[in-house]
Amino acid sequence: MEDSRQEQLQQWARAQTTSDSAELSMVSGDASFRRYFRLQLDEKSLIAVDAPPEHEDNPRFVKVCELLLAAGVHAPAIVATDLKKGFLLLEDLGDALYLDSLLLAQQTNDREKADQLYKSAIDALVQLQRNVEKKSLDPYNGAELRREMRLFEEWFCEGLLEMQLSDPEKMLISNAYEFLEQAALSQTEVAVHRDYHSRNLLITEPNPGIIDFQDAVRGPYTYDLVSLLRDCYIRWDEDRLEQWLAYYQQEATMAGIISNTRTEKLQRDFDLMGLQRHLKVMGIFCRLFIRDKKSRYLADIPLVMNYFLDVAGRYPELAEFVVWFHRRILPEALTKLAIREE
Repeated sequence: MEDSRQEQLQQWARAQTTSDSAELSMVSGDASFRRYFRLQLDEKSLIAVDAPPEHEDNPRFVKVCELLLAAGVHAPAIVATDLKKGFLLLEDLGDALYLDSLLLAQQTNDREKADQLYKSAIDALVQLQRNVEKKSLDPYNGAELRREMRLFEEWFCEGLLEMQLSDPEKMLISNAYEFLEQAALSQTEVAVHRDYHSRNLLITEPNPGIIDFQDAVRGPYTYDLVSLLRDCYIRWDEDRLEQWLAYYQQEATMAGIISNTRTEKLQRDFDLMGLQRHLKVMGIFCRLFIRDKKSRYLADIPLVMNYFLDVAGRYPELAEFVVWFHRRILPEALTKLAIREE
């Protein structure tokens, strides 16, 4: 079936570009059902997307892309669409992922390169938050925040770890969800990309290219910032995070996104938003393995757990949950992940 769809996509893409001989070459798949191919033309290339309509909300993809482009954000221009078939033809932003350059900068201790990349990403984020019409996006409301956190229970605790949670444990977890949900809902609302990290940013000129934006919502101002700086695929020391957080504070204040926000409040908002996200991500990575047979995300779970425990340990409201996690979850998780990696 995949081969059949690829052939249909190639024929459709050729018709859109009046190129009878252009061939598709696989670029990547992602954590969804979408697949990306490069269509090489004589003088340029385009990205052909296979996004099965029974699985992917393609009208939403187009809508969010148009909002980003109207805001001056460097998203890929849409060349052609067939929403009924689930085919899209997009501008090719290249292959220079942020993650590859950041890993190299980390390995070579190139502080200047890392600083330049993160400041460019923060500049693009501020532009997104300032210019995207947030009222055109669905709200990141309490129900959605809670649904995401419950992925931790369903796919991480019960799915991967095969745990039987007791009623007191479920209540403890629910109390943690409630605390993090209320913290998120108290934040200033902006347009939220929802997956703003090094695998969804490309090194392009003059601004970073931004992809995988179809799940954008209207929600907490620190969500994308913590996705970027406490990235699930690369970790930096806290001193650098504080510098980049201060840079965001300066630029977001100048842009009118936040005002009179004390550094302590920004840090708390940033920390608690990250905890909500990392609970969700633990669940998503397990779901990708269990349901979708994508095992590569399991290797990233230990970093996400470390983020969660390091940050949650700073907040007394989560002290009981952290003790429970260390005692009940961590030993099981480390054993299970070690087994899976063999």
